[in-house]
Amino acid sequence: MCPLSDDNLTRVNDDFWDAAAPLMAEGLIEEGTIMSGPCLRAKAEFVCMPHHKGPGIVVKLPRETVDAMIDAGEGQPFAPAGKIFREWVLVEAHNEDRWRELIRDSVLFVTT
Repeated sequence: MCPLSDDNLTRVNDDFWDAAAPLMAEGLIEEGTIMSGPCLRAKAEFVCMPHHKGPGIVVKLPRETVDAMIDAGEGQPFAPAGKIFREWVLVEAHNEDRWRELIRDSVLFVTT
């Protein structure tokens, strides 16, 4: 992963919130905090967050989905402080439509 300038990181962060906006407007998610940073929650459950160290999002999904995304090269393990979170995946590819789809999938996962 190449480092981003502050301007590019701000744009990626803005795009994260743009991807989330329709779901927030529907009342499916709300802003919260996790690990001292911003995140989205559904019914008090963590859903996703902008990646705090670079481009992309970190999203909570079923372990099987996370494994399949990693195997397909669509995501990377999320391992803050070296501990892998098995139901979380880092998606660096910048695609607002895909991010919105992943956020919606996460909402379904954490609320059912």
